[in-house]
Amino acid sequence: MSIKVEHLTKSFRDKTVLNDVSFGVADGEILAIVGFSGSGKSTILKLICNLIKPDSGTITTTGGDIAMSFQYSALFDSLNVEDNISFALRERKDLRNKFSEAEIKEKVSQKLKMVGLEGIEKKYPHELSGGMQKRVSFARAIITDPTIILYDEPTAGLDPVSSTIIEDYIVTLKNELKATSIVVTHQMSTILRTADKVIMLYDGNIVFHGTKDEFLNQDNPYTKQFITASIEGPMKVQAKEY
Repeated sequence: MSIKVEHLTKSFRDKTVLNDVSFGVADGEILAIVGFSGSGKSTILKLICNLIKPDSGTITTTGGDIAMSFQYSALFDSLNVEDNISFALRERKDLRNKFSEAEIKEKVSQKLKMVGLEGIEKKYPHELSGGMQKRVSFARAIITDPTIILYDEPTAGLDPVSSTIIEDYIVTLKNELKATSIVVTHQMSTILRTADKVIMLYDGNIVFHGTKDEFLNQDNPYTKQFITASIEGPMKVQAKEY
């Protein structure tokens, strides 16, 4: 297992966001985490990459880097594409001075090629479409050749065609980097095009864990409500995303 989560619990003030959650992600697998807003999907990503600490439980990952692609790209507006992508190589203590400028430029070029954006190193984020910004954020995430990639709503705000391109690159990066991936999403197309396994969260608990085909069978009342987008069912929409 590349990622093993055991008995994870996390609360914010009086709200339990995750309640004794356990799951694993196998080497090279893409796991989709789905659920209504407020179900704790993004919290899991923040816990895995150590942005926040759990109240209890453990998270075990294999050696190597963990990369995260944020929901709205989170590029630095004042930096060009090359400087955005190479930021970790220049600023992280363990990587600073490890590569020459020529090596950094070559690595940036390689990663841009992997996401289909050759020759845009000197452009700034405002000169790019939303889909291109998202792909630049992917290139930035993989600049350290991570073994685990976390995607938070990778198709948020994108049109259907751009979403398809992004979904294809999630699979491409998994295959080329042999990376284990977790994709937090609300989008059925993202689940269909990228996921090997799916877990569904509701009210801090896992209410479904299985293969993509099992998820689509709708034998579970929670997955049925999600897939059919019905207001009738066991889940009630919550106000805040965690």
